[in-house]
Amino acid sequence: MTVLGVVEGPLWYAAAAIFLVGGLWRIGGMLALPARVELSEPRASAAAGAVRSILQHSLPRPEFARRTAFHVVAGYMFHLGLFALLLFAAPHVAFIKERLLGFGWAPMPRWAFIVTAEVAFLGLMLLWLRRLLDPVMQRISDADDHAGLWLTCLVMLTGCFALQETDESMRILHMLSVEAWLVYFPFSRLMHAVLFLFSRGYTGAAYGRRGVVL
Repeated sequence: MTVLGVVEGPLWYAAAAIFLVGGLWRIGGMLALPARVELSEPRASAAAGAVRSILQHSLPRPEFARRTAFHVVAGYMFHLGLFALLLFAAPHVAFIKERLLGFGWAPMPRWAFIVTAEVAFLGLMLLWLRRLLDPVMQRISDADDHAGLWLTCLVMLTGCFALQETDESMRILHMLSVEAWLVYFPFSRLMHAVLFLFSRGYTGAAYGRRGVVL
């Protein structure tokens, strides 16, 4: 078996298994926490409050829009760009079809990949600069925040180089960085990509049950 075969075979499946088991372990541990006992009569729907909270907090409140515009715009540039690259880059569509689902969909054209990658990189770098320069972000950031950011940057960078398909070694490096990212993800703050739904939903449900609109 070739090096690429090992990287895209056993190592890929091992990393994917750690990603899934670790992620389910984090989510399961959170859901297993004892629920708060509510003694008061509900005034409104907790489920509606959860959904409303998730949606409302995806955009800044008007009174804070100017103060939060920088990290909101940079955050959406990065997260939406990364999401588009993950699902619609031609190599990813082919990989999903061959290794995961057995079917695919139309990939984005090459020019769209380049534009999307540039937007995502710019958003990521702006978020990192904010973490470095903002006094509050400096105090609440630690090694985990920076490691997750730079590991994500490495995945994106090697993916752009591997797109050229001029050297098999870049594809190997990209897959190795992806596998390291998958292993790191469940045990780091990168899990916020999933857990934010639960935290926002829980808070919204608690207030929604009391008839409070956040």
